[in-house]
Amino acid sequence: MGQAREVLDKLTDTAIERHDVDSAVALYADDAVLMTPDAGTVRGPEKIAEYWHQFIDAFPDGHYETIAQLESDGKAVDEGYFIGTNTGAMTTPSGERIEATGKQVKLRSCDIAAVEDGKITEHHLYFDESEFMRQMGLSS
Repeated sequence: MGQAREVLDKLTDTAIERHDVDSAVALYADDAVLMTPDAGTVRGPEKIAEYWHQFIDAFPDGHYETIAQLESDGKAVDEGYFIGTNTGAMTTPSGERIEATGKQVKLRSCDIAAVEDGKITEHHLYFDESEFMRQMGLSS
């Protein structure tokens, strides 16, 4: 197992399985960039922590079910499902507050993390935002 795989596995464990955002954010470089479908470009550990908190806090029982994992040239890729029940309020990247729906989501996602010197420098997180809103009962 290479360094990129090790770091992305640790990110999944700390953020999604243990809900430890501080430990997860410590895996990012000071100038790291997180790209997401809902927030766009998120820069730096403080903003990345805010992004993770709004999601993890809204799904305190959330966990990750892996489908496939790859690693090559300093990048690790995970494909799988985030599964959790929305029991906490969320604040969207636009600032809108969404109260807990009580709905369970099973959202297919893909993460690509570039790692240098043991830190994530660039993280692309892909998921279907429309499917997420549909499963939350917020759109049809």
